[in-house]
Amino acid sequence: MNINQIRYVLETAASSSMRAAAKKLYVSQPALSSSIHELEEELGILIFERTNKGISLTDEGREFISYAKKTVAQYEILEERYLSKNSGKERFSVSTQHYNFAIKAFTDTIKLMDPEKYVFSIHETKTKEVLEDVRTMKSEVGIISFSGSSEQVIRKLFKDYQLDFVPLMKRDTYIYVWKNHKYASRKTISLEEMKDYPCVSFDQTDDSNFYLTEEAMADYDFDKMIKSDDRATSMEIIAELSGYSVGSGMLSGDTAILQGLVSIKLKEEDPLTIGYITRKGSSLSVYGEAYVKKLLDYKEI
Repeated sequence: MNINQIRYVLETAASSSMRAAAKKLYVSQPALSSSIHELEEELGILIFERTNKGISLTDEGREFISYAKKTVAQYEILEERYLSKNSGKERFSVSTQHYNFAIKAFTDTIKLMDPEKYVFSIHETKTKEVLEDVRTMKSEVGIISFSGSSEQVIRKLFKDYQLDFVPLMKRDTYIYVWKNHKYASRKTISLEEMKDYPCVSFDQTDDSNFYLTEEAMADYDFDKMIKSDDRATSMEIIAELSGYSVGSGMLSGDTAILQGLVSIKLKEEDPLTIGYITRKGSSLSVYGEAYVKKLLDYKEI
């Protein structure tokens, strides 16, 4: 077993087909199939079920994937730190849900510290990946939120993953609509009143993990739902279909992607607690400490 075989499996699992995975990996489909088959024989398990309709993960394959992701993440950290031509540069990484204040704190940290040479990373990603990134030390700090309906599950994950959580703020529940929406001038509104319009939700991929959503009202039964994993795409859908999304009401910042949105307070209540996570017992770098200090500028609770 080698790191390339593990990466092949991960890309194949994430792709729609073996052919699509081979194209992304720049290898031939027979070579990819042969490499994965050799790995399966070595491990003594079947990772993928092959049928005329395509491929799918077996139960053993899903378990293998969970370990493989951590292995590759750790390998990439070692590769970047010790094998990269940039090994002499300062490094710092953050993973975050979709919050502008997290990005502002990141850029403020760079301005404050002003290192001569650096490779800094900020990953705007899904809830599970924020947790995994901090757990595996891909990122020093993660920005995450949970609602009342998801708090119990998220706090259990903090404990299981050995993560410390520091709350920064608690926000009421709002919806976002485009500025020309029929209800854009409203101060408050209910989800019942919005039932004729599609709710646009950030796609967390696994429907069984709806408790990992970064949005409030995770367990509400929306009549019309569109999932998107790109903010620009979400905004276009909201504008074109008179749709809406559920959030914390924070629209600070002058980015073009936010300029057309209006926030309206929801009558239904499911407040979001927003804060940051670090690995329990770990020591932050000087950049991690500076970033946390910038985050604390936003602390309200």
